[in-house]
Amino acid sequence: MLEAQAHSHLKTLLRQEESDWPHHLTLSRLVGRSIRRGDRTLLRLPPSPGERWWLGLLMPLCLQPSSAVLVLTEPQRQRLLQVELPRLRNQGFRLACWSGSTPPPSEQLWLLDHEGLIRAYRSQQLKQRSLLIPDIDQLSCRLRQHLAIRIDATHWEELRQALPQADPALLELHDRLTRQLFHDAARPDARVRLDGSSVQNLRDLLGVMGPLPSPWAAFLTTNINQWASWAELDHRLLQWRWCLEPLEPLELLPGLLCDNPTLMLSQTGETSRLDRELLDAESTPDVTASLREAELVEPLPLFAPRRQPLPNTEIYAQHLLEQCRRLVLGRTGLTIVLLDDPALRRTLTAGLAAEFGLRVQEQSTTPEANGVISSSWSWWLQHQEHLPEPDQLIVGLLPIASLSDPLTAARVERLKRLGNDWFRTLLLPEALRLIPAALAPLRRSGGRLAILDGRIRGRSWGDQILQRLEPWQPLQRLLPD
Repeated sequence: MLEAQAHSHLKTLLRQEESDWPHHLTLSRLVGRSIRRGDRTLLRLPPSPGERWWLGLLMPLCLQPSSAVLVLTEPQRQRLLQVELPRLRNQGFRLACWSGSTPPPSEQLWLLDHEGLIRAYRSQQLKQRSLLIPDIDQLSCRLRQHLAIRIDATHWEELRQALPQADPALLELHDRLTRQLFHDAARPDARVRLDGSSVQNLRDLLGVMGPLPSPWAAFLTTNINQWASWAELDHRLLQWRWCLEPLEPLELLPGLLCDNPTLMLSQTGETSRLDRELLDAESTPDVTASLREAELVEPLPLFAPRRQPLPNTEIYAQHLLEQCRRLVLGRTGLTIVLLDDPALRRTLTAGLAAEFGLRVQEQSTTPEANGVISSSWSWWLQHQEHLPEPDQLIVGLLPIASLSDPLTAARVERLKRLGNDWFRTLLLPEALRLIPAALAPLRRSGGRLAILDGRIRGRSWGDQILQRLEPWQPLQRLLPD
């Protein structure tokens, strides 16, 4: 069987290469089984700062020629072509790949990015090809970005030129929207939601006009209840860009995951939100398997005092600065501070730099040995494999998405209309999904975790986050090393 062949060949290859990841062989057998059976499989891999799944995924494909579709980001595609395929060729294995926009003429692995996946689905080119999706947790986000519609000042000008009879009405509507948006902006870098009535007025106007230039034709086909709409403002030029993104992109691509055999890899360690998305898309896996690492189950030293202010209080910024000073003082290793609020992050970084100097940097990949890096959660998840393992990780703000974000607000409103518990259906599961992967390097280094967000103890849902952190041991006091 394919599973046994993949196991045997990969075992031989691994004897010649050093790897500290214990799941190569198990993964290759599971991938081989899924390819052979043509089922829908979800494999939950342990959180890792790197992509360790390449060999286990590629070996069965080398042994059995397949017309499967491998969905990759551009960095992943470059790694496949420049690192992984030469690596396999050096060991005598070859994998025929096809990168064209149309299906391969023979049995070859079809490499597609997410935009290409959407295009192939809409043109019915996928047929019954197996889909291989390494980062299934990011699928909705990446599809949303590629389905997005962006309308800037140039597109407005092109629309006016294409519809000269509507020029006065379009100019008046654009000016009114501009005044409203800049008036409503709470801060210069804010994203401002577009009022639904204004959007509808434009739709009504364009709906009775002739052929529309891109991207206006795509805009006219959108369902206002299924898309988020906001403006990104440029205060320097007094211009704005209109952004539209689908709330749930899989709803716009029905059958994408259920009409084809699908192999899905997850590396987050938490799939409750993903499980809900797959259920809604009628794509519940036939087979689910979870792989774990022993080093990720060691108790994590956790400093999370019971009495801490909430982020929406006036004293929170000062509390954060004082506690971070105490936590950084005397540490000889790397400290990571996670904050998704840009203004608060800049204030904290400046306050820490005033005391610790050049050790403190914001979102830098070249820290000192005892450096302090303040960053967003997404930045840390994206760059952690290029940084030393941290000595401590400080959570300034839990990764609960803010309702000030237009996309989040629109998704919440949709869940409210459906009568769902929007916090426990959307915001909390998405936060829980980020935590295991963010903490994986810390568990490997044996460092400590500090949570300074008072909601961890002050809100009932904080217990779910503490459960997600298990196993951990409390640090009642900060003691010198």
